[in-house]
Amino acid sequence: MLSSVDIQKIIPHRYPFLLIDRIIEVEPGKSAVGIKNVTVNEPFFQGHFPGQPVMPGVLIVEALAQTACVAGLLDEQNKGKLGMFTGFESIKFRRPVVPGDTLKLEVELSAFKLGMGKAKVLATVEGDVAAQGEIKFAMVDPEKLNK
Repeated sequence: MLSSVDIQKIIPHRYPFLLIDRIIEVEPGKSAVGIKNVTVNEPFFQGHFPGQPVMPGVLIVEALAQTACVAGLLDEQNKGKLGMFTGFESIKFRRPVVPGDTLKLEVELSAFKLGMGKAKVLATVEGDVAAQGEIKFAMVDPEKLNK
């Protein structure tokens, strides 16, 4: 299990954009299961939506991507790199995520070649599917980003 402090040693995200609280299972380079405890104090709830707070779908997908990054960056070949979104396919949202929910984030890296990868992703709340699909990402050298 990885705490939020451990996670911050692996990925660069910080509050308010660190969207995973802990990793409960991980197989480096293959899979991970993360947890996001959704609270009413999340900054996005101020505007999405006042009086009817719903976690934006794009942030659910981002939480899944961060979970995938942890699994990918723990693989020896990716040490020191930065995981970057390159796309997503067939993302479906099945139920709203609201304050008080515990979001379980499951990712399985299904392909990885030449620094590019794919992951099957599933977000659930109490066993009910909130979102599912596939994301694509690249593992890049952070020093080469601004050149």
